[in-house]
Formats: sequence, C-alpha cells, structure tokens
Amino acid sequence: MKKYIVLRFILLCFPLAGFSQELVPYNLSLVQAIEMGLQNHQQLKIAEAQVQTSEQQVDVAKLQQLPTVSFSANAAYLGDALVLDTDWSKLQTVDIPHFGNSFALQASQVLYKGGVIKKSIEMAELQQQLAELNLTSNEQDIKLLIISNYLDIYKLTNQFRVLEQNKTLAEQLLGNITRLYEENMVTRNEIIRAELQIKNLSQTILTIQNSHAILSNQLSYALGLPHNVLIMPTDIIEPKAAGISQVGYINLAQQHPTLLLAEKNVEIAEKNISIAKGNRLPALSLFGGYNMQRPLTSTTPVMDLYNNTWQVGISLNYNIDNLIKSKSKINLSKTQARTTQEALVYARQNVEIGVNTAFLKCREAEQQVVLMDESKQLANENYEIVRAKYLNQLAITAEMTDASNAKLIAELEHANAAINALFQYYNLLKATGNL
Repeated sequence: MKKYIVLRFILLCFPLAGFSQELVPYNLSLVQAIEMGLQNHQQLKIAEAQVQTSEQQVDVAKLQQLPTVSFSANAAYLGDALVLDTDWSKLQTVDIPHFGNSFALQASQVLYKGGVIKKSIEMAELQQQLAELNLTSNEQDIKLLIISNYLDIYKLTNQFRVLEQNKTLAEQLLGNITRLYEENMVTRNEIIRAELQIKNLSQTILTIQNSHAILSNQLSYALGLPHNVLIMPTDIIEPKAAGISQVGYINLAQQHPTLLLAEKNVEIAEKNISIAKGNRLPALSLFGGYNMQRPLTSTTPVMDLYNNTWQVGISLNYNIDNLIKSKSKINLSKTQARTTQEALVYARQNVEIGVNTAFLKCREAEQQVVLMDESKQLANENYEIVRAKYLNQLAITAEMTDASNAKLIAELEHANAAINALFQYYNLLKATGNL
C-alpha cells in the first residue's frame, strides 16, 4: 500500500518537472498564428531560398544568349635558336630577341543551335515555377499544421474549462454530502466517493495543463515565439460554409498545387524532348579575333617586331556522334515524359480521393456536433434530476456518480466535436489547395 501511495505521488509530480520554468501567458488568435507561422517557419524559409535560387538560375540561363569574349596576354623568354645538321651535329647558334609577348582578343556569338539555348531558358523558367509552386504547397502544409496545433490547444482549454466547472459542482456536492453526514443522514463512504471524484478531476486537469504547455512549446518554434510562453487561444473565426457540393469542391481542387506541380513536370519532360532533338542539329556561330605577337619568328633572321592579325568568320560545328547517341537520348526523354503524364493522372486521382474523403469527414463532423449537443442537453438534464433525487435520498451514490460522469463525458465530447468540425472544414480547404 505504501509503495502504491509513493508511486501515485511520483506520477502526480513528474509532469511538472519538465515545466519548472514559469510560463508567460500569451494571447494569440488563429489569424495571428497563421501569419506568424508563414513568416517564421523554417521550412518556408528554405522554400523561399529555393525560389530565389531558381530565379538566379534563370538569369544564368539567359547569359547563353550573350557573346563569349576572351582576352589573353603572355610574356616569355626566348632562347637562342640552335641549328643542327641532318646528322644532329651542331652547325651554329642564331641569336634571336630574348623577350617575346603576345596579346589575343577573341569573340564569338552563337547564331543557331537548334533552339537549344531558347529551350534551356524556358526550362529554367519552368524550374522557377516549380519552386514557386513548391513554396505554395509548403505554405498549405504549414497552415494546416499550425491550425491543427492551435485547435488542439483550444480543445485543451475547453476541456480545462469543462473539468473546472464539473470540479466546482463536485465540490458543491461534497459540501452538501458533508452536511448530510453531519446530520447522520449518510455514511462516511459517501464523502469518500465524492472526494475521490474531485481528486480524479484534479489529476485530469493537471494532465491537461501539462499537455497544454507541451503543445504551446512545440508551436512556439513554428511561430518564432519565445519558448517560455503559454499560448492562450482567443477568438477563432469560424469559416462560413459556402454551400458547395462535393463535385464543386472537386472542381475547386483543379488548381491544387500538387496538380500544378505534376503539370509542370510534364512540361519539363516535353521540353527535354525538344532539347534532345535540338542537339542533333549543327551549331552555327559568328566569330572574330585580333592577335598581336612578337618577335617575328617566321623570318630569317628573326625580327623583333609585332605581327598583328585579325579575322572574322562563321563556324559550323556538328558532332557526328550525335547520329548514334541522339536517338537513345530522345527515347529516354520520351519515356520520362510518359512517366510524368502517368504521375499527373495519379496525382489527379489522389486529389479527388482526398477531396471526397475530406468532404465526407467534414459532413460527418457537422452531424457529430448536432448529436453531441443533444447528448449534452440530455446528460445535463439527467444530472439535475439525479442530483435532486440524491439530495433527497431518493438515489444512491452510484447513480450520482454515473450521472456526473455522463455529464462530464457529454460536455467534453461536445467541446471536442465542435473543434473537430472546425478542423475538418480547414482540412477540406487544404484538400482543395485553397487553405
């Protein structure tokens, strides 16, 4: 028995150990929580950085349209020329200028490359759109995550309120039982039962307070808040249902980020086919250059003078191995394109399944609220009847305990059902990509 008492004491005290630091209440509305999450969540910062990277990649791809220009300069020490006979014997040493240097300026501009450059730029732009859609998709995920955590906290505060009200009623009942006990109208056993009920309620309240602190700490990281705050939900703006049918929600989901991402992947795959085909064609370029070099080594004796030359022209370049390699590359691109098209069909199916499921869950949650409200009214009515009978010694303690438990369960289930209905509606909006 002593071991049981010690163990119970440890279990009651242990949840408080992780939150020995004093928590500061912080009032926060759902709208504020979503705004703070979109600004401070680390996952969104990564997605935003990826968008910026893709924008820079577009700028880099556009640089392919510009001409390439190169300049080189060098200086060298030239040794004397050694003239040898055909039998490798030395004939003479010819003095030449020992300092040599040269300057060269080269420029070229691609005139035609089978449209590869243009398509590469378009490919980079599609990658940028992918990054933006990924950011939008992440924002949808973060919104639902924040809403879910916020509503969980809201649910806990509702449970706390319900439990406190029931604890107050239990304490009032204990006072009435104590008065009856003093008048020798009930036994000590009735007082013990009432006290046990209050202790159980206190223990449940303690657990809810610790759960509230844990969820608040987790949410503070996502919102960029100090980690010692205790988030207190304030007003929740309940969205007004637009009266849209199930088919209407499916049509609304056609702009879902997941579908748009799949469609962009199809475009990218088709662009890859065009690029693979473009690589089979020759590249036509315009080039020009200027060279200045000393000394003149093409004369005898060598003259310490600059030799200046310039040239302009058109070059045609074609990789003959493309005749063999291009076919395989094109076939690979076509296979990848078919894969992305199948992935698009699969994404549409998943989105429709998700919308259908979310729609039915939303309707079910709304019906649950109505049922739980009726149950709550019946449980409260039953509690008042049994309470009056008990105080008049027309009901036993077990009936009073059952009525109290039924009232508590009905009120908790009603509070939970209301929060769940709100979450299911937000989840339906998330399923359509319009959260």
